[in-house]
Amino acid sequence: MYTLQDHIKDSLKNPEFKKAWKESEVEYQISRTLIAARIKRKISQQELAYEANTTQAVISRLENMTANPSVGLLQKIAQALNLKVKIQFE
Repeated sequence: MYTLQDHIKDSLKNPEFKKAWKESEVEYQISRTLIAARIKRKISQQELAYEANTTQAVISRLENMTANPSVGLLQKIAQALNLKVKIQFE
């Protein structure tokens, strides 16, 4: 059976796909972390938006990887989730 992981592995052989995949890694990590933290706290996007002084649409765009957030916005969201922002270059 050809799985999603097989498809990704095959697609990563294409240099253009591989470049786009790597470029989306930061957005993916932000999205994954935000969703997990919000679910762990059992709050809605609307509730998180209120606590972070932003809109539900902004939270949705972050979770759907269609936003390019500022460090300031990430700090407000992290504070609302009782977390800290950690930026690391490797």
